Amino acid sequence: MKTKLAALVAGLLFGFGLALAGMTDTARVLGFLDFTGDWDPALIFVLAFAVVSTYIGYRIILKRAKPLFAHAFALSTNRVIDTRLLIGASIFGVGWGLYGYCPGPALAALVYLQWQTYLFVAAMVLGSLVANQLLTRDEQSCS
Repeated sequence: MKTKLAALVAGLLFGFGLALAGMTDTARVLGFLDFTGDWDPALIFVLAFAVVSTYIGYRIILKRAKPLFAHAFALSTNRVIDTRLLIGASIFGVGWGLYGYCPGPALAALVYLQWQTYLFVAAMVLGSLVANQLLTRDEQSCS
């Protein structure tokens, strides 16, 4: 129960922060991505704060023996840049550039009740399910 409550609080805090920072405003995000037009640099500060706070947070948290609600830290050790990573990053970038949302802000923006956001999230979920099926099939064929 503590883990679910902590996840809920973290998710609500994250969503509130995204909205406060303007990341749920597609016009602002698309303005940030438009380097050749009417570029809006405001989100650079959001990105910079995210990088700095994550860096500091990791330095503090990883000094602990284990997380509060788990037996061990679950950190990726994969350092390989492969085709799957490049394709996934490309799909992410195209989706972000077309509509102005990445997954976190899209979920947070569902509260605005805009049909375009619901369509984006549905496509994102469907894409995730298809990718998962393809990866599962690929892993089974390699076994």
